[in-house]
Amino acid sequence: MSKNNAPEKVLQEVSVRLSGLNVSHTTEKKNRELQDPRSSAEFTPPGSPLDDDVDFDDGERENWSGKLDFLLSCIGFAVGLGNIWRFPYLCYSSGGGAFLFPYLTFLIVCALPLFFLETSYGQFSSLSPITVWRICPLFKGIGYGMVIISGIVCVYYNIIITWTFYYLFSSMQATLPWSTCGNWWNTPACVVPGATSNVSDNGPIENAMTASEEFWEFNLLQRTSGLENYGSIRWPLFGCLVLSWFLVFLCLCKGVQSSGKVVYVTATFPYLVLAILLGKGLTLPGAKVGIWWYLVPDWKKLMSFKVWGDAAYQIFFSVGMAWGSLITLSSYNAFNNNVFRDAMIVPCINCFTSVFAGLVIFSVLGFMSYTTGLPIDKVVTQGPGLIFIVYPEAVARLPFSHLWAIFFFLMIFTIGLDSQFGMFETMTSAFIDEYPLLLRHKKVQFTAFMCVIEFLLGIPMIFQGGFYLLTLMDWYSSCFSLMLLSLIESVIISWIYGVDRFMKDIELMIGHKPFCYWKYMWKYFTPAIVTGVWIFSLYQLKRVTLGSYEYPDWSIAMGWCLALLSILPVPIYAIYKVGGETEGTLTQKILKLIQPAVNFGPSRDEDRARYFASFDSFDWLRHEATKANQDWRTYQRKNPDSGKNLTSSNVALIQELTSKAAADGISLAKDNEDREDVRLSVIEIEMQYRLDSRTFVKRKDCDEEGRPSKRGLVRCYSV
Repeated sequence: MSKNNAPEKVLQEVSVRLSGLNVSHTTEKKNRELQDPRSSAEFTPPGSPLDDDVDFDDGERENWSGKLDFLLSCIGFAVGLGNIWRFPYLCYSSGGGAFLFPYLTFLIVCALPLFFLETSYGQFSSLSPITVWRICPLFKGIGYGMVIISGIVCVYYNIIITWTFYYLFSSMQATLPWSTCGNWWNTPACVVPGATSNVSDNGPIENAMTASEEFWEFNLLQRTSGLENYGSIRWPLFGCLVLSWFLVFLCLCKGVQSSGKVVYVTATFPYLVLAILLGKGLTLPGAKVGIWWYLVPDWKKLMSFKVWGDAAYQIFFSVGMAWGSLITLSSYNAFNNNVFRDAMIVPCINCFTSVFAGLVIFSVLGFMSYTTGLPIDKVVTQGPGLIFIVYPEAVARLPFSHLWAIFFFLMIFTIGLDSQFGMFETMTSAFIDEYPLLLRHKKVQFTAFMCVIEFLLGIPMIFQGGFYLLTLMDWYSSCFSLMLLSLIESVIISWIYGVDRFMKDIELMIGHKPFCYWKYMWKYFTPAIVTGVWIFSLYQLKRVTLGSYEYPDWSIAMGWCLALLSILPVPIYAIYKVGGETEGTLTQKILKLIQPAVNFGPSRDEDRARYFASFDSFDWLRHEATKANQDWRTYQRKNPDSGKNLTSSNVALIQELTSKAAADGISLAKDNEDREDVRLSVIEIEMQYRLDSRTFVKRKDCDEEGRPSKRGLVRCYSV
């Protein structure tokens, strides 16, 4: 039914009757409000969710289309190559099964709280890592730091995918090229472990290299002597690099609408392959010995501080905090998604995957030890050497070796691709959310542009000396910046934004407050643990090495520049923001800039209404101070009554306005007069008129008399 005239009259009377509540009504904007209720600041009480001078939503933001899209995307991002090539070695060298005790301890006290924290405020705001710092504008540099880290790692992570493609295509030859000597790239020192030809007439071959090592060094990399002798481009790798970035573009060109479908394959396929490889590995001779070395506990090693530090370091980097990807992926969730459930599932699956992958790796390494006669400690390794030298060599000894090699490298490809999804989407979403009017409707073009930029940056690493550059970038790019960003992030959310306010935000999303355990972890224990791990990482950080090669001093300086590149935006942006403030003392400027921006909060109007309805007096004070462009202390001194709830003398006014609205066919919640905070009732009434100022459609959650039948419903009629 049409009620254009009735709301107009009521608006005029409400404007007068609420004048004592500092509610303004600007008549010259009346016509514009009737055209678009969201376009006007007309009749806006302090803290209204619909402020004229603030941009809340610059366009339609995409969301996950399936229930499992987010969960699988997070699993795919968190489960990376580190689960395959680093954890098994750490577990073996740090006490076997005993290493699981510190590993799971840090999962509970560090990984779970930080994962829950990042996914919660990402989902709550529906914003990517830069724009989400409306929560505390002074520290927006944290978001820039996260995007820089993701951008740098994206460059060399795709080089690993490039190598994987090279091995995958090589697996399709008649003979696995890393299984024999006598090829054009082999040297006289080439040996096949376990073969009788490894002994010459003069005895064992000195400085021998396995066929698998020589394929890696002299065929794929063709590595030069160092950065000083960079060599020429490897054109086969160039083609694989083009292919890898083309696949990234195809999977991400439509954002989460396309990647959300791809992860159903890429996030589950590795588990299928791992299960098949484990089943095969357990049947091999020597497999039980390998698994015994992997899992047998050595409790004495738990007395070593280094073992605990390695466990914390591994869990931190494995789960993926402070990369910005968790914020980005969760920002595409529906507001009422059960983020707590997802935040508990993903890190646990990540830890399970690490242990499971170790069983697969060590069952095959035990077989390799059995066939070569070498002790297990001479076979096991970590890093790229594990998946590109040791494991391919072991696969070459299996029946149907080509099939197992294809399976293995397809698994490595999908694991790398999933992690690439999260990091690359972090970059693109960050820019699109910062410049939505310019980029939101050009998602495909912008994704293509970013792929080309990252591709060009990766070309130096497919030169013959490129492996030296990749190692340098991997060593320094995120060596200590991730933990420092994560530490600042947790302190800001808990101490500046307010952990109690944050708990209310989570309650709005999942329907109940999280257990108080999370509150104390976020405020005290987790920041202390991250600080300890950060100090440990600095203590462990040494000059980068690659075998016997010593990096020149200028390259070390370049590495430290990379390390600082993601940290410097934090102080630089803070100084820039403070310098841009023209009024107040330094303390007042800082206090104003650490207040949440007026446009921080849920993206949808109905969720913003619930958000503002949950404000306490301090939340209102801080919000009103931000609108007045002041810090809350200054604003409170100038406005002593600001932030306080309205007195009970206004209850009669609320009742009268509610009755008049009902008489004119506009149904409001009937329990307004029972609210302890009468201010919220005023806001609900104001929002009701603004949103129902044209045509009214009865909602299904209301009874025949127009009263809400669903708790928390603000209005019964909507445009």
